[in-house]
Amino acid sequence: MLHREGTFTITMTLIFLGVINVGMYMIDPGFGIANWIALVLSLGFLYIILQFFRNPKRNTPVNPAHVIAPADGKVVVIEEVEEPEYFKGKRLQVSIFMSPFNVHVNRYPVSGAVKYVKYHPGLYLVAWHPKSSTDNERTTVVVQNESGHEVLFRQIAGALARRIVYYAREGDKATQGSEFGFIKFGSRVDIFLPVGTKVDVQLNQVVRGGESVIASF
Repeated sequence: MLHREGTFTITMTLIFLGVINVGMYMIDPGFGIANWIALVLSLGFLYIILQFFRNPKRNTPVNPAHVIAPADGKVVVIEEVEEPEYFKGKRLQVSIFMSPFNVHVNRYPVSGAVKYVKYHPGLYLVAWHPKSSTDNERTTVVVQNESGHEVLFRQIAGALARRIVYYAREGDKATQGSEFGFIKFGSRVDIFLPVGTKVDVQLNQVVRGGESVIASF
């Protein structure tokens, strides 16, 4: 299944590739080797674009004691840091890097009330740059679960990801595993948890958004 965020990009890609292939056929009506090369390259490029916007069904194990991965990708950071935007204090950060080949749907890691949403315009540093979480284009969302724990998660744009889409609004009721946004063409998601939260993943572990348990209260 394809995500609705891909409708415009996929449509424009089909038109672009169609024009190229029709133009190649008009130049060489006999459908020679150049036409075959153009067709094969076009199909390969279309396949890559479709991969970017796939939206597989995920079965979320809803559990108020668990924090579920908000995105597909690799765990690249597990450390205690200062979170300056909302908590203004120490928090445990877990970061997931999304490659261009991962599913790009972002899902709520916990259920509860959406307490804070803010979009920040910014730069497009590579996702692993130390300052990408504070200087890049990003969106911050905070959800408070039924036990009173507040979890902050942040969509961060990268060198390729030039559009962050978020659906969360302050006052919304978040459901663990449901969609809260989409990042086009990769990047990363940071999660900030209360210090002392038990982390259930390791560095370089590959996780699945909406399914993998990354931490427990």
